[in-house]
Amino acid sequence: MQQHPESGIPAGCPAHGNVPLYGPAFGSDPEGHYASLRAFGPSAPVDIAPDVQVELVTSYDAALYILQNPATFVRDSRRWNAVHEGRLPEDSPAVPMMAYRPNTLFTDGAAHARLRQAVTDSLATVNELQLVRQTQQSAAYLIGQFGSAPEGQAELMADYAQPLPLLVFSDLFGCPPEIGDRVISGVTGIFSGTPNADHILGGAITELIDLKRRHPGEDLTTRLMNHPARLTDEEVLHQLVVLLSGGTAPLAAAIGTSTALYLGESWQAGLPVEDAVSHTLWNYAPIANYATHFPVHDVEIGNRTIRANDPITISFAAANTDPRLTVHREQLSAKAHLAFGAGPHTCPAKDPAFMITVAAVESLLNGLPDVEMRVPFKDLNWASSPWTRTLLGLPIRFTPRAAVPPRTEPAHAVPRPHAAPHRSGTAQGTARQQQPKAGLFSRFLAWTRGE
Repeated sequence: MQQHPESGIPAGCPAHGNVPLYGPAFGSDPEGHYASLRAFGPSAPVDIAPDVQVELVTSYDAALYILQNPATFVRDSRRWNAVHEGRLPEDSPAVPMMAYRPNTLFTDGAAHARLRQAVTDSLATVNELQLVRQTQQSAAYLIGQFGSAPEGQAELMADYAQPLPLLVFSDLFGCPPEIGDRVISGVTGIFSGTPNADHILGGAITELIDLKRRHPGEDLTTRLMNHPARLTDEEVLHQLVVLLSGGTAPLAAAIGTSTALYLGESWQAGLPVEDAVSHTLWNYAPIANYATHFPVHDVEIGNRTIRANDPITISFAAANTDPRLTVHREQLSAKAHLAFGAGPHTCPAKDPAFMITVAAVESLLNGLPDVEMRVPFKDLNWASSPWTRTLLGLPIRFTPRAAVPPRTEPAHAVPRPHAAPHRSGTAQGTARQQQPKAGLFSRFLAWTRGE
């Protein structure tokens, strides 16, 4: 059933093809696109990538209904009609984001419950105080790298928001420096479209699993591997890919946007950082459009009929800003947003994610007390991806700090991954000269050891 809105549809309306949810036009004005799509009703047909149609849910109530009804709306993308009918371009950028993998995102029923339990139980062992300390220490290292620049300027997304979650996660998952560097390279490459990035990440995680088989540690990787659910190495790998890639990029987006809001021209002075983070999750959901479901039979959404096994994608960004919701939003809990999803597939790490984001923003404000943006919030540029809502850049200025000497490991700090034994004398100097330039995680660990 194809319904056309009466007015307000941007170029690319269904009469001339679906509204494209990608490219510069969408990236510069996603809210305008969502507003126009609402003319269809609770959902609308869009192209999530060239020649890849999904039904996009823009209504908060409809999104919540789908997320909370796994019997009718399942996540297993092997059902996808376009795949079976040969209509999905093999090289589509939508394939890596939507293709089936044996992890918590794409499984249902008992299989999902088993994998989900292993993930949630492992995450439950994370010490919240240690997590905040690790975030603060990672933040201190990064601020130390750019905070003493004589020009007093930096690009906060590249220099801080993007690398910080990767440092924290590499530590949480017990990556030694040489593997942690490749994990960071692989995750960064996947979201920037670097060729072979997924192979780099998969190879690094496979090596990490092999290492933990030989040398278990007090880390999330070991806990996943030792969980009573008895995950296979392949299953462990796919859960780690979700946790590392799905956790780090959205966190970077949340840190960047929350910082920009707090420093922006419209932010009310005196409000806590937590309010800026909550505002980000409501109005700039880091995962903007995702959580694709496949109805097990034909379903009605508003006045539209969606065929069984056609993809229905949730617009967390549009649902959170649904005009019908905003009228009553003050009466809702601050956590009623859908930025972390809802139902059986809700993000299992939403509380740690919130804490990391708050700690990251507070660490920046404490480390650079007079930091300010070099452009107004309204003039910042955003990525054109349909999947994420993230800033392309966040230029800041500040008073340069005095050079800060390397820090030694405090007694209460989070235990570090295994490090290679130190050498002494000329042999050590020679070995250092022969080594290639260390990666981000290697440099961070060296800094914590005072090297």
